[in-house]
Amino acid sequence: MRQAGWGRVVQLATVGAYRPGDRMPQYYAAKAALASTSLSLAQALAGTGVTVNTVSPGLIRTLEVEASFRAKARRQGWGDDWDHIEALALADTHPNLIGRMARPEEVADLVLFLASNRAACITAQNIRIDGGALVHY
Repeated sequence: MRQAGWGRVVQLATVGAYRPGDRMPQYYAAKAALASTSLSLAQALAGTGVTVNTVSPGLIRTLEVEASFRAKARRQGWGDDWDHIEALALADTHPNLIGRMARPEEVADLVLFLASNRAACITAQNIRIDGGALVHY
């Protein structure tokens, strides 16, 4: 990429790198290291046309996550309506400003943008896609 004068590196981490959970400490440590690696690599590739970024999703509505929340809904008596389950589950354990989880295609769209020519001025960033779960400036 350096020789070609163009390239994109996009690593996938998690917002858990900012606020790790009590399960799987090794997972959160490894994901936090990705953001640090991206910053170091972006600095090493400064001026080469290669950008390096990290994307850190919050909770994503995958089949596994949805199944887990539906199981919780059955235990709690929340009914079967997904929108209702999602709102209650998030309010209970993972609140964010938009009141829903990211969809896989939203995360993919962000990665595709960062990998495009249009993102040439974005480098050394750790971009959260978490619906505003971790609000700070």
